[in-house]
Formats: sequence, structure tokens, C-alpha cells
Amino acid sequence: MPQLFTGRVRDADPADAPAVSAIYNQGIEDRCATFEVRLRSAEEMRDQIARIGEGFPFLVAEATGRGVVVGWASTTVYRPRECYRGVGEFSVYVAREARGQGAGRALLDALVQAARRAGYWKLVSRIFTFNHASLTLCHRVGFRTVGVYQRHGRLDGRWLDVTIVERLIPENQP
Repeated sequence: MPQLFTGRVRDADPADAPAVSAIYNQGIEDRCATFEVRLRSAEEMRDQIARIGEGFPFLVAEATGRGVVVGWASTTVYRPRECYRGVGEFSVYVAREARGQGAGRALLDALVQAARRAGYWKLVSRIFTFNHASLTLCHRVGFRTVGVYQRHGRLDGRWLDVTIVERLIPENQP
């Protein structure tokens, strides 16, 4: 049975950027969570973290006793049109050594709450159909599968399908 995450989830800080970029780069290298192939620098992730003040929650999971960031979750713009302002696209990434220990669940639960406070009425994401861990996590946190985009993008010369998930935040429904 996997260990449960006993750390804390908090708002990201610009000083977390090196850990955040290292974790994201693991996700890019593993080819199981993103179509992205270019590794990200700490500076690029620092810029994304800075958007917290613009209404885009960005959280990190910190391991108890170690003070080490083991995962992160964030929201970004879903679409630029005003009618979608309350819809956020989300991402969750956990360091290889911390996967399966509950950090992803703690992050996604906290991200939903942060999105609620920020006025979002829906969170959405696209997840590779073979990423069963992420799909299971989303369903456990109350997301539903909306459908599948077939041949959504190419990664390493191979077409991949993605599952679309969403979670409504009813308290913020317009």
C-alpha cells in the first residue's frame, strides 16, 4: 500500500522555480504527461509562478521534514475569450520519487479550492489516454471524463489521443 502524503501544500514562491522546473522536466522526459519536448528553465517557471497575482493559482507540495518541493499544480488560461474567464486549464506534476504517495491528490484537492476562491466555475485538462494514474487521480477528486480527442497531437513521431476531463465548481456558476 502506498504511503500517504504527509507534507503541506502551499502557494508557490519564485524561489520554488528551480524545483518546479526540475519536476516539469521529468514529466517532459518521461513522455507520459505532456506533448512538450523542450525542457524548461527555472526562469521560465518563475514567470509562470508570478502569475499567481493575476488570478492563476500555482501550488507546490512540500515534503514534511525535508522542506523539499515534490510536486506542483497550476491553472492557466483555457481560452482568451472573455466568456471563458472562469474556466481554468490545470496541470499537476509530481517528482518521480514522490509519485504514488498522495502528493498529487493533495495538490489537486488544494488546487480545486484555490480555483474556487479565485472565482473559477470549471477546471479542465487533457490527459494522455494511457496515463492511468492521472486519470484515476482526477476521477477520485471529482472530475468527469467528457470525451476523447483522437490524434490530438504527435509526440516523438507518434499520434496520441487525450481524454478530456472537467470539474464544475457549482458555487461559482454564473
